[in-house]
Amino acid sequence: MKDFFRNTWKHRAHVVMALPVFLILFFIMYVPMAGLVMAFKDYDFSLGIFRSPWAGLKNFNFMLVSKDMFVRMTKNTILYYLLFTSVGTFLNVTLAIAIDQLLFKKMAKTMQTIMIIPVFISYAAVQFIVYAFLGSNTGLINHMLGTNIKFYSNGSLWPWILLIVKIWKDTGYGSVLYMSVLAGIDSELYEAAEIDGANKWRKIWHITLPSLIPMVTVMLLLSVGNVMRSDTGLFYQVTRNNGGLYKYTQVIDSYVLNSILRSSDFGYTAAASLFQSVVGLLLMLFANWLVRKIEPENALF
Repeated sequence: MKDFFRNTWKHRAHVVMALPVFLILFFIMYVPMAGLVMAFKDYDFSLGIFRSPWAGLKNFNFMLVSKDMFVRMTKNTILYYLLFTSVGTFLNVTLAIAIDQLLFKKMAKTMQTIMIIPVFISYAAVQFIVYAFLGSNTGLINHMLGTNIKFYSNGSLWPWILLIVKIWKDTGYGSVLYMSVLAGIDSELYEAAEIDGANKWRKIWHITLPSLIPMVTVMLLLSVGNVMRSDTGLFYQVTRNNGGLYKYTQVIDSYVLNSILRSSDFGYTAAASLFQSVVGLLLMLFANWLVRKIEPENALF
């Protein structure tokens, strides 16, 4: 303990600089976790969180009572995670390499700026852009093709629609993260490979891709913790919360939001959120353990 206080005093300037960030994280990320107790209580507005009576595991009964709906939501959540992560990672890496090595190297900074713009457009605005393309009567796609496809009634199309929207919004920013890794690769490696007769594709395969593997691993490990979480704006706002699409688009996060808006039973929603967090934590720990066994240097801890 003496060493701790001595070290803290020695680096007091750094501690003071980090204190605002620590306080923000503490009050925004950790203090609200006390609300998880609602998952085990029969919440009553008049009594508040801590004075409400205990309900045990009653709030988790929705997993058994509405088994089909819960299984469907969980399946959708996991499948969308796998779809978005696999396609997104591939496109992020491909685009980063294309800008750094092949197609747009001379205008890399301009491309980065253009690609990052969609990240700053909220899903509240994106839903109107999507509707402008997919609306039954006024949509651009139906107008250009001369068809009358009712996109908001055909749920089987929405996994691909949501994938396109997700790629458009996030791929640019994701590729910039990988480009920061590419910028740190020693140019002498490429020069040595060129002297040995390696062409552009050989250099990418033997130098660029291996250099990106640690970053890809870290990003995947971080995302595994959110496997049970989805982008609420994407699934709630872009789909316009259309009940006819729930079979294909409802995920646990959108269910929680709907429950909060339509009912006052916060115990059920707290139970669903706690379920997501626990499963995400266990999956991240397992994934990190697996990576540590295979390649210890790429593990988070």
